Amino acid sequence: MQVTETLNEGLKRGYRLTLPAADLAAEVDRQLAEARPNVEMKGFRKGKVPMALMKKTYGPRVMGDAMQKSIDDALRVHMDENKVRPAMQPRIEMQDGEGWKEGDDVVVNVSYELLPEIPDTDLSGVELERLTVKAEDAAVTEALENLAKNAQSFDDRDEGAAAETGDQVVIDFKGMVDGEAFEGGTAEDYPLVLGSGSFIPGFEDQLAGVKAGDSVNVNVRFPDDYGAPHLKGKDAVFETTVKAVKAPKAAEIDDALAKRFGADDLDALKAQIGERLESEYKDASRALMKRALLDRLDELVSFDLPPSLVEAEAGQIAHQLWHEEHPEEHGHNHGEIETTDEHRKLAERRVRLGLLLAEVGQKAEITVGDQEMTQAVMRQARNFPGQERAFFEFIQQNQAAQQQLRAPIFEDKVVDHIIAGAKVTDRTVTKEELEKALESLDEA
Repeated sequence: MQVTETLNEGLKRGYRLTLPAADLAAEVDRQLAEARPNVEMKGFRKGKVPMALMKKTYGPRVMGDAMQKSIDDALRVHMDENKVRPAMQPRIEMQDGEGWKEGDDVVVNVSYELLPEIPDTDLSGVELERLTVKAEDAAVTEALENLAKNAQSFDDRDEGAAAETGDQVVIDFKGMVDGEAFEGGTAEDYPLVLGSGSFIPGFEDQLAGVKAGDSVNVNVRFPDDYGAPHLKGKDAVFETTVKAVKAPKAAEIDDALAKRFGADDLDALKAQIGERLESEYKDASRALMKRALLDRLDELVSFDLPPSLVEAEAGQIAHQLWHEEHPEEHGHNHGEIETTDEHRKLAERRVRLGLLLAEVGQKAEITVGDQEMTQAVMRQARNFPGQERAFFEFIQQNQAAQQQLRAPIFEDKVVDHIIAGAKVTDRTVTKEELEKALESLDEA
């Protein structure tokens, strides 16, 4: 094989690989000889078909496989000998294309981008601040009050009392579109909390002030993005009878409430709430510290980036942001989405940090274990109730999906590894100060 360099510019490389016709013919002969013992042909016993006839009959079909194998082998040898680490799959093109004929040398043009050399950087001098928050009594009390509110019951209001926001009205209703009842638009003894937003816009507002025994027509218009296609944008009338008006009554904060939430008594529930709050504070604090670390690493380390990786990442960012701005669009029939300088700038940061963290993780021999992957799959499977088995099978058969689950686990383990060796200062703050820091993070 003859190798000629055609491009050497930054991380970009190009080569012309010339595969001798004799080597390709030898590979064809090898594959035919390997298949010959199992070949049957009229007039010949199994395995006794002459090679000349084999080549005439099967040669053209085998030639394509032989050519692909020869090219793959040549590319592998080239990369092994030169210790090449391509950023993405190499691009391979036959120079002669359709003009190639049997007996000619095979000339292939190969182009790719190298992964950059990551400079050695001492990260032990990185300084970070870790915010710590204790679960104060006021926060625990507030959480208890919210639990009691969520566990509230409803008691009948006095006879003739008008319904207010937060009250529960028990109603019978029958929905009509164009004078006809529609499927799913009828119910009896339905408990509706006014202000809950559980019905289409405008429905609950028209029940404010009703009394038990009232009959009212609720006029609404189904939203243009309503889930049922036959009701989108339709005007509807709900013939509604109010059977009861009930006022909310928060549950008592006592041992009985604690037992409703699985605790032995109120003190045990308070302890559980405190632990949960401090766990939430810890997770929020870690998110702040991780962002600070990534910002510091982005300032510390600089190296050339493969343009193909940056462009691919910029495209993904643009696509994701477009869908966030157009939540009604769930498909991908939206045409090409143009990437901007802002997308590319963010892509450069992500690619740089991704390559750096991968290098640090590799040197530290950080891996993602089977148990960690299993837990990640189980967490994701909860998003597909009733389809867990199909999700498991999809993950098992899809390497790309496995990598999507593995990547964030690996990144977090590398981040924890760097933090463990950095200079970390703890500072106790209030919950409000932590929340303010998180708001600043979201705005950045």
